[in-house]
Amino acid sequence: MKLAHLSARMAAPIAALVVAGLTATACAPESSDNSGGKDEKSGTLRVWLFQEVTNAPKEKVVDDVVTAFEKAHKGTKVDVQYIPVETRAEKIKAAFNDPESAPDLIEYGNTDTAGYVKDGGLADVSEEFTDWSESKDTDPTAKQSVTVDGKIYGAPYFVGVRALYYRTDIFDDLGLDVPKTQEELISTAKEIRQAKPDLYGLAVGGAYTYGAMPFIWSNGGEIAEGKGGSYASTIDSAAAQKGIKAYTSLFGDDNCPAAKCAGMGGNDTVTAFASGKAAMAIGGDFSHAAIEAGKVKGKYKVVPLPGVKSGEIAPAFAGGNNLGVLRSTTHRTLAVDLMEQLASKKTQGALFDAMGFLPTFTDVRQDVAKREPFVEPFVKTLGAGAKFVPASPAWSQIDASLVLPTMFQEVVSGRKDVEAASKDAAKKMNDAFSSAG
Repeated sequence: MKLAHLSARMAAPIAALVVAGLTATACAPESSDNSGGKDEKSGTLRVWLFQEVTNAPKEKVVDDVVTAFEKAHKGTKVDVQYIPVETRAEKIKAAFNDPESAPDLIEYGNTDTAGYVKDGGLADVSEEFTDWSESKDTDPTAKQSVTVDGKIYGAPYFVGVRALYYRTDIFDDLGLDVPKTQEELISTAKEIRQAKPDLYGLAVGGAYTYGAMPFIWSNGGEIAEGKGGSYASTIDSAAAQKGIKAYTSLFGDDNCPAAKCAGMGGNDTVTAFASGKAAMAIGGDFSHAAIEAGKVKGKYKVVPLPGVKSGEIAPAFAGGNNLGVLRSTTHRTLAVDLMEQLASKKTQGALFDAMGFLPTFTDVRQDVAKREPFVEPFVKTLGAGAKFVPASPAWSQIDASLVLPTMFQEVVSGRKDVEAASKDAAKKMNDAFSSAG
């Protein structure tokens, strides 16, 4: 993280999402597992979790859960390995193809759900999740991130969203009000740049997909919509084009020069803000620690990113990580139990205290917001309705091939207008959706 790092992070830099629907691919596998029916009630459970930038606090929380689990299940040992987020795709896919060496339980980025389901790697745990007493308090968007074609393939582990960071000293110096609409946000950014040409008014990035999406969503646009059991891109709709125009209007010498900002990603914009080079930035709850460690400590506040109309909150991308049981496990009952313990309300509260990960349970999230005021604008943003990426295995291909960043960069550079760039992006997305089946 610090894509709390990578995942929400994922949310942030890596993956990032947009909730567009529960439909999945038409070729999703059946829910039967690959284990030949074995469900051993003792033995060694293998668990793969993501390694964080600072991993010791996470290990402490997990170790406490494992100790209690082993005590409650005599004859059972839990072997936890922490794997790098950057190489997760190859490692996890290899595990899907080699059940003998595969773990029983994994942590995975929530944008990976549909792809892993198509690969046949994750077990359908719909019945167990529904019977789990705590699941009723799961945030609907977080639940959507473990859902493919109406079936549940894991438990949400934590969630991350973005909001608007702004410099209180700059706003006070220039006598500015906090923007209440996106139009005001854009004009305020340009006013700051004019008064202080050494600053970006609002740091934006052509490669910052999840900073851009709120502009599209708040204007009524969507990335894609479910169609015939699959998806069809709507990034070239009139509403989406309106949002693209709003976001790309922030690239230029009057705010964030295209020559510098077109190539920036989410981490770059947060770094610009933390180092004092920007008056505003769209950053995540997972960006808080990095900004606190920067030059602007004590000189900033955070509010939800405004929507089109005053009082509206722009929909944010709901990033985060999930936990899932592999279909190949020979310890299904134990693995599901451990998944629920690691994703429980108690553990998510402890992970927030240790790492700052936002809980996926609405009641636990409200509790941590009372204890830590910095969480409030992010909780409000989630409460207003966050979005997710299309629940299609094609999304990882679309994300990896930089379809949306390319579209933004074509517009910003002047190579294409919004209509042409969005139509080209829609064609690339539809090709990916079709190839995914």
